Amino acid sequence: MIEVESLSKNFGKVEAVKNVSFHARDGEITALLGDNGAGKTTTIRMIAGIIKPLNGRVQIDGHAASEMRRNLGILSDAKGLYERLTSRENMFYYASLMGLPRAEIEANISKAIKILEMEEIIDRRTKGFSTGQKMKVLLGRLLAFQPRNLLLDEPTAGLDVMATRRLRSVLRNLRSEGHCIVFSTHVMQEVEQLADSVIVMHAGISLVQDSVPNLYAQTGQSTMEETFVRLVDGDGGRLYV
Repeated sequence: MIEVESLSKNFGKVEAVKNVSFHARDGEITALLGDNGAGKTTTIRMIAGIIKPLNGRVQIDGHAASEMRRNLGILSDAKGLYERLTSRENMFYYASLMGLPRAEIEANISKAIKILEMEEIIDRRTKGFSTGQKMKVLLGRLLAFQPRNLLLDEPTAGLDVMATRRLRSVLRNLRSEGHCIVFSTHVMQEVEQLADSVIVMHAGISLVQDSVPNLYAQTGQSTMEETFVRLVDGDGGRLYV
């Protein structure tokens, strides 16, 4: 479980995130939905400990986030791979940094290869990989050390249709295993397909958190796009908080 309380962050005079609070439960997929500049990535990075918040706190599984990094995995973009290493070596190295025993890592990697259909690329160096192939390896790194909580920043960016469908399947499987998953997106379809809970963000503010059906009911809309527009633009943007 991830709990975020009153997170704020400024970059110079720009208020990137303003007093954001939400919770993400185990066994659920929680979406941070917002347009570009809404503060989604900054929020993800504060939760992950990559940047320090101006105010607020983050708890992971009931403890301070700084004490629970072993229980948190992050996927931020299709970068960060060691190009001279193979997919398998990237996955093993990442999991070994988390202190897992060799036998456990190897078992997790074998499972990840099947789940992600990585047989053709597992022993190839990652230099020259496509965005979809890189994303497989990055997901494989997470699966190799099995964090209880996962953060994914715009995970479908740059993926083709088949890779996107495969990613959705992986996330649903992780949800069924009890993982807490938080992902950011501006793609309405991803929210409709995956999210159990949605936090709508706009201009650095979290406007509302609820399920997709409840948001439809509150706004009188039948699609996530129209619901988002209604929440952001209608009656000052905070009518349904």
